[in-house]
Amino acid sequence: MINVLIPYLIVINVIAFLLYGIDKEKARKGRWRISEKELILVAVIGGSVGAFFGMHFFHHKTRHWYFRYGIPAIVILQIILVTVLKK
Repeated sequence: MINVLIPYLIVINVIAFLLYGIDKEKARKGRWRISEKELILVAVIGGSVGAFFGMHFFHHKTRHWYFRYGIPAIVILQIILVTVLKK
């Protein structure tokens, strides 16, 4: 299972990071945006670390309380989940 989980987590976190950058660029240009639900969903399905770093690297969604506190909460929950499943 670990042989599938690690590549999945790498890919989903890269995707999450890139989505935050793409959405920031679209916001700057006044174009169609990626929905907040999609940005949070990608964090929930394993991309929370990429979402966290994307938020801070691109300075995007850092003023919204549900991103500022929600994404770190998802990271913590996922770390706990991995720790529990690892045992």
